[in-house]
Amino acid sequence: MKFYNLLIKYRLWIGIVLAVLGGYVNYAAGFWPAFPLYFVGLILILGHFFFGPLRLIQEYMETGDMDGAEKVLASIQFPNLLYKPIRSVYYTLKGNIAMMKQDFDGAEKMMKKGLDLGMPMKEAEGASMLQMGMIAMQKNDLKQAESYIRGAIRKGLPDKENEAAAYLQMCSIMMNKREFRASKDFFRKAKALKPTTPQIVDQIKQIEKYISRMPG
Repeated sequence: MKFYNLLIKYRLWIGIVLAVLGGYVNYAAGFWPAFPLYFVGLILILGHFFFGPLRLIQEYMETGDMDGAEKVLASIQFPNLLYKPIRSVYYTLKGNIAMMKQDFDGAEKMMKKGLDLGMPMKEAEGASMLQMGMIAMQKNDLKQAESYIRGAIRKGLPDKENEAAAYLQMCSIMMNKREFRASKDFFRKAKALKPTTPQIVDQIKQIEKYISRMPG
């Protein structure tokens, strides 16, 4: 795995070296002896621009090193050359980092670009729509938030923690709209999933204190 990560990190330069070496072999011994060097060099160079170094981000994300992840994203100088599904992931990751920095306008812009390109999996699209809904909630645009979160639930979400978060957001929106029966229904759905994320568990405890006193 380390070797593969190193290859991804330096494949552009390795590709250029192989192409230059191929040029020397071509000059000294002819085209066919140089062909393998040209071919491998071209594959590495194209791989750098079409697939990018996004695989390297996984390690940084797992350890919570957002600065490291951001540096990897910043190393992609021509995102429009990325293969379409990878470009979608690129913009989604940019949106996630912007959201962590409380840059909600920047996050919304990047997440929209990712959604417009289409996600490789429906669950990933649902997760992105949920984040867009949360951004809209932060901006107090409840109508847009409801639209995104309902869309996220329809598309499907990757795990019960995301599902519970979506239902709790809908519970809050319904409270604001004074649709108390719907609010209680979404709360029951969230609680039934038995989430373990501390923030979600705390939200359930807070809502539970007063939801039973609501009419409906």
